[in-house]
Amino acid sequence: MTQITRDAVLAALSKVQEPELHQDLVSLGMIRDIVITGDNVDFTVMLTTPACPLRGKIEKESREAVEAIGAKTVHVKLDSDVPHDGRMRGIVTTPIRNAVAVASGKGGVGKSTVSVNLAVALAKSGARVGLMDADIYGPNIPTMMGAPHMPTPREDKLIPAEAYGVKIMSMGYLVKPGQPLIWRGPMLNSAIRQFLSDVEWGELDYLIIDLPPGTGDAPLSLAQALPLTGVVIVTLPQAVSVEDASRGLEMFNQLQVPILGVVENMSYLTLPDGSKMDVFGQGGGEAMSKHYGVPFLGGIPMNPAVRIGGDSGAPIIITAPESDSAQAMQAVAEAVAAKVSVAALSGDNNIPINII
Repeated sequence: MTQITRDAVLAALSKVQEPELHQDLVSLGMIRDIVITGDNVDFTVMLTTPACPLRGKIEKESREAVEAIGAKTVHVKLDSDVPHDGRMRGIVTTPIRNAVAVASGKGGVGKSTVSVNLAVALAKSGARVGLMDADIYGPNIPTMMGAPHMPTPREDKLIPAEAYGVKIMSMGYLVKPGQPLIWRGPMLNSAIRQFLSDVEWGELDYLIIDLPPGTGDAPLSLAQALPLTGVVIVTLPQAVSVEDASRGLEMFNQLQVPILGVVENMSYLTLPDGSKMDVFGQGGGEAMSKHYGVPFLGGIPMNPAVRIGGDSGAPIIITAPESDSAQAMQAVAEAVAAKVSVAALSGDNNIPINII
């Protein structure tokens, strides 16, 4: 029997491609901790995100590649190390590897719902996640995350609340319930900068930022204060919503913020007989993504449990993970994580991301 060597294992794994990055696992430095005991081989594949949508494919192809050189038993451990996007974020005192904004051109499209479930899905996968509620005028994230109170500040730092493994900061913690904020641009800018510089976030793989709707002071202030990995645009299928979302997308293009992709929320309603009703029209988000040449990250169906979860502080991805809406949210989170990894490892962080 031919002895299995480390070089032979690496040669076999050099034929396995990372599907998103289109390079082999060995060249990418993803193979770690090879242990060979006779004809048994153990090794670790270090993924670029714990939310990798193709982890099963990578595990299967890696195992089969090593079996092909004579290994009888192959144990593949999947671990992850989220890459840093390379942007300098001097205003933040602790490392934030990737900062992803969630935006829309108008209110009422479910942007905060997408932000919450995106953050929770990434945290469930094992990532270190923060959720910043930058919707200064309508801070709903504390209610939607079931975290109505912030811990007592420590020295000169605000301590984020935490729920479902996600660290949370919101203007809702700093004003009385129901108190309106009648602020002009400079005050908005100051609040957003405080959320970045004065909050003890700790090291994060992903900071998800829920922006207010529109193209006003808040997104401009954020883009200037914090270099963004990219932005996710949320729209409804209907033409009017797509028009407004397009304005938001164009704004971020002008600010040279990469567009990670488009999410179409409330795509359809599944009826009791299994048929689908297009409540708000059909295909607007996908058509928008094709028009601008950016990825379509997925459509999320309507489900009463989404609204119930938002009102009760229990996101659907936690309470009903097998539902169609939760599955769609999970797929969107995995798609965003994959795009972020591609952006971080591509070496070019100043252009829109069109890798699909």
